[in-house]
Amino acid sequence: MDAIFKLTADYKADKFERKVNLGVGAYRTDEGKPFVLPSVQKAKERIAADTSLDHEYLPITGLPEFTSAAAKLVFGSDSKAITQGRVSSVQTISGTGANFLGASFLDRFYGPWQKPGAKKTMYISDPTWANHKAIFGTNLGLNVVDYPYYDPKTIGLDFDGFVNALKSAPEYSVFLLHACAHNPTGVDPTRDQWKQIADIFKQRHLFAFFDCAYQGFASGDLDNDGWAVRYFTEENIPLLLCQSFAKNAGLYGERIGALHVVGKDQKEGKSIFSQLSVLQRSEISNPPTFGARIVSLLLNDQELYAQWKKDIETMAHRIIDMRKTLYSLLTEKYKTPGNWDHILSQIGMFSFTGLNPEQVKAMVETGHVYMTSNGRISMAGLNTNNVEYFAKTLDKAVRGIL
Repeated sequence: MDAIFKLTADYKADKFERKVNLGVGAYRTDEGKPFVLPSVQKAKERIAADTSLDHEYLPITGLPEFTSAAAKLVFGSDSKAITQGRVSSVQTISGTGANFLGASFLDRFYGPWQKPGAKKTMYISDPTWANHKAIFGTNLGLNVVDYPYYDPKTIGLDFDGFVNALKSAPEYSVFLLHACAHNPTGVDPTRDQWKQIADIFKQRHLFAFFDCAYQGFASGDLDNDGWAVRYFTEENIPLLLCQSFAKNAGLYGERIGALHVVGKDQKEGKSIFSQLSVLQRSEISNPPTFGARIVSLLLNDQELYAQWKKDIETMAHRIIDMRKTLYSLLTEKYKTPGNWDHILSQIGMFSFTGLNPEQVKAMVETGHVYMTSNGRISMAGLNTNNVEYFAKTLDKAVRGIL
């Protein structure tokens, strides 16, 4: 059984009154409930009231109003890559489907991988989203290699290790990058570090495989969270981007996402789009309609877009507030041993606490706090009702008295 789903099952079976679930990667309100965004609710009502809508198949590449708007959201409404016709966009089954389709595209059509004897290697950050290895390695048979990213000693970015991996990899290698709010660490490069990374990509002719699951959701600002992708695009670094609206629109179950591949010119863009269509046809044939219609309204309707941005701020700032509260409890009230600055410096839904496996085991088995064995927690699972219990339990685990 998947580790996260097992955690959730164990949590549900636990009868302890103050149990806390910090494993699931889904936003929760301060009452610990799922959140239907007001903007999404309004979009659903409009769709329900529109009697002209039918249930016919979408085009193979998805709802055009959705894919075009999704591209502008991440690359910028004034993106030259879009106006020059270099961006090919296809609707996918959320970010997972985008990752699979993107990797499948490279497997079939990425030039350096098509040479005789070429080793199709996908470099992914370690630790990273566990499903990446399953998609790229198990399902597609690519050679998956971890590159240094997280430094457990500093509970931060291993920038030197990251840079050395980029410099030592063969030219034209493919590196998976998280656009913002790295999952599961919450550790991102600074803008200056992103610029240095981009320079190496250009020098080594590397290909950037971006995964973007948290735009807006990380900082509360859509443009801020899209900065790295836009910079790489402006620098003409070969790239594709996997996009999900599960988190920033709360549409987890609707599985709405997109894959965007940037070509060198309009001619290549058309060729890429054609190739993506062929791959999509053989995998899912036609993507689902409902989620695409919702997000299309959010992105294209001025009133709904304004409301959506407010909803994103609400979610992002509640998580940021929980970070501040947790940090204050650990450093001021409980004076927990260790440095907890990473609670504030990390960004997005997840945080690497720095707890070791033995401490995590105590948190789960004795403290009834459900979290993954590597010490990752979902900050969205914390709220004003349970954050103090969590901080107290964590303090005991660190002191070895839990």
